[in-house]
Amino acid sequence: MQVRIVVVTPFQQNCSVFWCEETMKGAVVDPGGDLDQIEAAIAESGAAIEKILLTHGHVDHAAAAGKLATRLGVPIEGPHIGDKFLIDALPEQAAKYGFGDADPFQPTRWLKQGDTVTVGNLRLDVKHCPGHSPGHVIYNVEAFRVAIVGDVLFQGSVGRSDLPGGDHDQLVESIRTQLWPLGDDITFVPGHGPASTFAIERQTNPFVADRLFR
Repeated sequence: MQVRIVVVTPFQQNCSVFWCEETMKGAVVDPGGDLDQIEAAIAESGAAIEKILLTHGHVDHAAAAGKLATRLGVPIEGPHIGDKFLIDALPEQAAKYGFGDADPFQPTRWLKQGDTVTVGNLRLDVKHCPGHSPGHVIYNVEAFRVAIVGDVLFQGSVGRSDLPGGDHDQLVESIRTQLWPLGDDITFVPGHGPASTFAIERQTNPFVADRLFR
């Protein structure tokens, strides 16, 4: 598995282009905007993109998903249907925040807790992690000990919970019950900022460190 991070939009969002090295089939996670940069990363990877994955429906993560899906002729999978109201509002939100025109879309497949997604020979396990948004999901690639977690968890912080449908207590519960059991050695790619590991965040994160819950 190879992962390339493309930082896009004025919100400095981490769009992930990843692919299976055995098959050279790949996916794009959270194409929020700046399609020229994303398409350049796809070309450099040499991978054949077979789907777009969304962690959640916020504009900086999903505004360009419809347009990219049309260009590539691929399906969109995710997030959980709890974020349908955010997906439906993307054209309005994109205009409001200066993201340009967002093509409306509905995911080909809504995801839920326990689902799996395949990309080439890679298997991604889906965990529903509400709190930042009602339908937020994360993707865990067990074989490579890597998780793509969107805006649930960051290096040294957690996702906002003051947006529509957010709930801080629910977010913390999602982290502690859905992320930590995956293993301390998991390296995670957040929706913004640098990667980290669950072990480091359990020791040092001021919002969800283990010491806060003893």
